[in-house]
Amino acid sequence: MKSFEANSIDLTLTSPPYDNLRTYKGYTFPFEEIAKQIYRVTKEGGVLVWVVGDATIKGSETGSSFRQALYFKEIGFNLHDTMIFQKTNPIPQIYRKRYSNIFEYMFVLSKGAVKTHNPIMIDCLHAGLKLNGTTYKNFSKGEQKRAKLAKPVKKQKIKGNIWEYVVGKKAEDQEAKGHPAPFPLALAKDHVNSWTKAGDLVLDPMCGSGTSCRAAHELGRNYIGIDISSDYCELARKRIQKFQSESEQNATN
Repeated sequence: MKSFEANSIDLTLTSPPYDNLRTYKGYTFPFEEIAKQIYRVTKEGGVLVWVVGDATIKGSETGSSFRQALYFKEIGFNLHDTMIFQKTNPIPQIYRKRYSNIFEYMFVLSKGAVKTHNPIMIDCLHAGLKLNGTTYKNFSKGEQKRAKLAKPVKKQKIKGNIWEYVVGKKAEDQEAKGHPAPFPLALAKDHVNSWTKAGDLVLDPMCGSGTSCRAAHELGRNYIGIDISSDYCELARKRIQKFQSESEQNATN
């Protein structure tokens, strides 16, 4: 990243190693150096999505995820949103007097005000319902005042910030099984769609199996994938090449 021009990246979407929970070919992870370079290369209005979790060591979660998010704030990023990646099929855990861990954080950080947001919309449960005075909404910033809503419920609303995905079962995710901890392609596509437009540049500085790059390529964005492991780079190339060949074949049919 040191060779990249400053203010050149629209979106960085990545997932760093989690507290040595897994080995990544024996390589180290200089977090602060990477964080500063991500900030330098991000455009004004650009976004960083940092997908991360914590290890539990001697009965206590490490809290590394929070320290990383706060460090990003220290070097200039805004903490735009703290999102949750909930797993539909989490790995069963040995009972350790705690509830099963079924989620990871997705810290959405921005360099200044977010430039692009294409919100994912979902259907409202009670679309078209005419309210009869029992539902209220708070419009105030200071003193808490409430006013009745008389309009029918709208058809759609912006999706919440807890996103749920099946992990590893879809064919598109099976392609990444050569990496110890890939995140779902659907997750990557949702973030690429949310924070960029066609032709923007997406970066994954720890691209692993290439999920972020594949998502960007599929959605018409430019992309750069970096990984210190040549094995993972080759895995990423093969995934993208496979998608390209399948797309070409479908176009000729």
